[in-house]
Amino acid sequence: MPAAPPRRSLLLNASLEPLCVVSMHRAVLLVLTGKATVLEADDRLLHSERSALPVPLVLCLTRYVHVPMRRTVPPTRRTVLLRDGHRCAYCGGAADTVDHVHPRSRGGRHEWTNVVAACGRCNNRKSNRLLSELGWELSFTPRAPRGAAALLSASVRADPSWTAYLASDAAA
Repeated sequence: MPAAPPRRSLLLNASLEPLCVVSMHRAVLLVLTGKATVLEADDRLLHSERSALPVPLVLCLTRYVHVPMRRTVPPTRRTVLLRDGHRCAYCGGAADTVDHVHPRSRGGRHEWTNVVAACGRCNNRKSNRLLSELGWELSFTPRAPRGAAALLSASVRADPSWTAYLASDAAA
């Protein structure tokens, strides 16, 4: 039995900046009305009575759409782990949880500059202590992710064909 076609497509602005993720139905409508072109397609085809269309994975709008300033993405477990590459900020091992650098029990806030990915072992060893009390240091300064890629990574799981388009936005 063949695999089901993807249910979502990445929509890029005319400047190739990621805008949002749209349903397959919306993607097909954008292509058929001439509002978008297919940049990346699956090997399979969507058939109607009179035509066939490749399954769109990445679309680009034909006209530029002005987007007002985007809101920031809140730091969730998933977004922090993505930002830190699933690596523990303390030991560099595989991270499976998040930790507040300045503990919330001591007045630390739940914001991007205070939350890092951590492995369970380091998280338990640190507990509610400050880094200075343990003699630990962070290998990087935590920052809020930039660009539309951060917004998209928080909302949906990215298809592998999207990585080239999301990576170029993150580098900007």
